[in-house]
Amino acid sequence: MQKLLLKRVYEETSKTDGYRILVDRIWPRGIKKSEAKIDLWLKEIAPSNELRKWFDHDPRKWNQFRTKYSKELKNKEEELSILTQCLKKSTVTLLYGAKDEEHNQAIALIEFIQKK
Repeated sequence: MQKLLLKRVYEETSKTDGYRILVDRIWPRGIKKSEAKIDLWLKEIAPSNELRKWFDHDPRKWNQFRTKYSKELKNKEEELSILTQCLKKSTVTLLYGAKDEEHNQAIALIEFIQKK
């Protein structure tokens, strides 16, 4: 398995990014799809709208969010399989739009994958 990296979608691209996958349900503000340098938008792996709105990037809800999101991810076999297949071929950088670099779905997703 190759490396799995994290990066805000607004950060500069790098040759070391490998295959770039956006894991947000909503397209990031201010970025044109034609200029995004995103290889795959895997929006279905993102938290449900209900969970996303409930969490609202509130660090106090972080532990609960991770637990609830893990439960959702257990039903995302197809999306997780796509991610796993990409990782077998190259380094993968998960892209997210959140300003909070410590409490976001991409971090929770990496934790989930690493536990498997």
